Amino acid sequence: MDNTSGVGVLDKAALVLSALESGPATLAGLVAATGLARPTAHRLAVALEHHRLVTRDMQGRFILGPRLSELSAAAGEDRLLAAAGPVLTHLRDVTGESAQLYRRQGEMRICVAAAERLSGLRDTVPVGSTLPMKAGSAAQVLLAWEEPERLHRGLQGARFTATALSGVRRRGWAQSIGEREPGVASVSAPVRGPSNRVVAAVSVSGPIERLTRHPGRMHAQAIIEAANRLTEALRRN
Repeated sequence: MDNTSGVGVLDKAALVLSALESGPATLAGLVAATGLARPTAHRLAVALEHHRLVTRDMQGRFILGPRLSELSAAAGEDRLLAAAGPVLTHLRDVTGESAQLYRRQGEMRICVAAAERLSGLRDTVPVGSTLPMKAGSAAQVLLAWEEPERLHRGLQGARFTATALSGVRRRGWAQSIGEREPGVASVSAPVRGPSNRVVAAVSVSGPIERLTRHPGRMHAQAIIEAANRLTEALRRN
């Protein structure tokens, strides 16, 4: 198959990035791996460095840059949102409650997708809403698997405890009863990216009268299945 696009400078830049895929390279290493002339390889590597697609290690060798990770994360988020619609709709239909998907952003969590209960009393969280990381089952899930230092920091002023988060890690899901808002209960489970890191929380929420004071008993299984479907969508190439 022809690997050339007809745009010479892009083809050569792609050669440089592909060469760095196998690890750090000196300029001589890049020349050997790509077959490019030394001045061309140097000019492209420096230009890619300017755009953070390439950077240098401690020895001054060229390595893949941080911009690639950022683009990869954005591609993963697009895949997550594309998969979220049907998964949340199914979750809403199975549980009869409003379903949401949250991602962490700094010290807040953002509702990035939702499927509302069609009628009756419901907990409405519009897409784009920012909620605190100090209360609610989704906040518990987004914090429970964090590094110890970040977890400890996140617990300061939280409505839940370290013991509660230990239970979340053991069970694989979280529940809250009137924690974020009086009269509202919720159940959440983690969505994991390809590296197994928790990247989102999927939830159902509604009035305590319907979800009871033990909402996990009613809905944990459905929530875990929805979270697993989203995790699988992220792991598919």
